[in-house]
Amino acid sequence: MTERSDKRRLLIVAHAPSPNTLALRDAVAEGAAAAEADGVEVRVLGPLEAGPDDVLAAQAIILGTTENLGYMSGALKDFFDRTYYPVLERTQGMPYALYIRAGQDGTGTRRGVETIVTGLRWRAVTEPVLCRGAFSQDFVGRCRELGMLMATGLDAGVF
Repeated sequence: MTERSDKRRLLIVAHAPSPNTLALRDAVAEGAAAAEADGVEVRVLGPLEAGPDDVLAAQAIILGTTENLGYMSGALKDFFDRTYYPVLERTQGMPYALYIRAGQDGTGTRRGVETIVTGLRWRAVTEPVLCRGAFSQDFVGRCRELGMLMATGLDAGVF
């Protein structure tokens, strides 16, 4: 007999190709864990690892990407390419949040992601966290807060 979990799942799908972006992804996950949201299970995957089943098993998602040539990372775009149609009709209203590690301004990256999630009919629960310019430890704190916000809200049934 398998044990049934009543926990809600927060899925973090983040592209982390460098030590700095790995620190951001880890900060999001640590923030979610620090929220002490006992009713929330956190799952962290890279975009090339995550698939439709992971999205369908989640009740909320945090997306993380680098800004690449004014757009989202190819890895996150690949994630969307593989998951879009299999989840389209079953995840409408999914609460999501986004953080972007942008060397420039991040607007093209934000627009690209928001275009796709609008098509999916996912619901943003906060403004994207834009980590612009030279890397700063402030980015880590902001990403940690994002993880805490999502886990706390999911646990409380706010979204």
